[in-house]
Amino acid sequence: MCTSIIYTAGDSYFGRNLDLEISFGEEVVITPRDYEFKFRKMKSLNHHYAITGMAIVQEGYPLYFDGANEEGLGMAGLNFDGPCHYFPEDPEKDNVTPFEFIPYVLGQCKNVGEVKDLIKNLNLVNINFSEKFPLSPLHWLIADKSGESIVVESTKKGLSVYDNPVGVLTNNPEFPQQLNNLSNYQSVSPAQPTNTLAPNTKLELYSRGLGTHMLPGGMDSESRFVKETFTKMHSPEGKDELENVTNYFHLLHAVEQQKGLDEVAPNTFEYTIYSDGVNLTTGTFYYTTYENNQINAVKLDQSKLDSSELLTYPLQTKQAICYQD
Repeated sequence: MCTSIIYTAGDSYFGRNLDLEISFGEEVVITPRDYEFKFRKMKSLNHHYAITGMAIVQEGYPLYFDGANEEGLGMAGLNFDGPCHYFPEDPEKDNVTPFEFIPYVLGQCKNVGEVKDLIKNLNLVNINFSEKFPLSPLHWLIADKSGESIVVESTKKGLSVYDNPVGVLTNNPEFPQQLNNLSNYQSVSPAQPTNTLAPNTKLELYSRGLGTHMLPGGMDSESRFVKETFTKMHSPEGKDELENVTNYFHLLHAVEQQKGLDEVAPNTFEYTIYSDGVNLTTGTFYYTTYENNQINAVKLDQSKLDSSELLTYPLQTKQAICYQD
């Protein structure tokens, strides 16, 4: 289970929470422009936009969970078990495996409009990376630095591309149903409620925050979709990068999962392994981990992008505490 957002406050910030019960040894990976992306059924990309994101590297290949390119386009894959369906190879279509989808898009596109054109004839084909790394059932949030975003879902009815007016994605159900469910919460507000229940009766407001009384707070994907949409839509804009990055991580941490609360198997719990975000204008990549909630950053060094070797940065997982005495 996961949550991904695009947050615009001056610049735009794109990223996600990764919620799983096990870590795969992910790290920050920068793929420079001349790294050769080999695709199973498509021509290789020998020169492409540089990509920064969270990935695991297997057999020299970066398997991205999420990332953004140097042009300010971001993309994240989130669990979509159930509705997700991948297809056999179709000779009439552009056949891309799901594990290749992020580099296929981020390597070639500058913005959401270009993505829509690129994937018009796309077929997400059912080919595993390896026996050890089978495909995950995913759908994707794609957003650019203008703040525009789309959701891409592959189901039995085919490939669907949806405009995303709220810039939030979680997991099941399919995106149109998630969006429609927001109608049930239109009255949720940061302000104290007006008494429309019994207008002629004086009702005391016994607490602050009663306008959010009906806001869901569960770990399930629909609850997180509603809560994150509400939180993001009412988030302030900071006066500088530091404030905006701080606000951004408060948005993701509003729906993070703590250990011990979401049991997925006997004595096995899903939790937020990391939260990350990239400034789509500067390319600076930020992250926190469950063990270390200090914000860490990797800057995009333009002098290192014209090469063919992956750049990797292990996650800082030891808690950093500022002692004042």
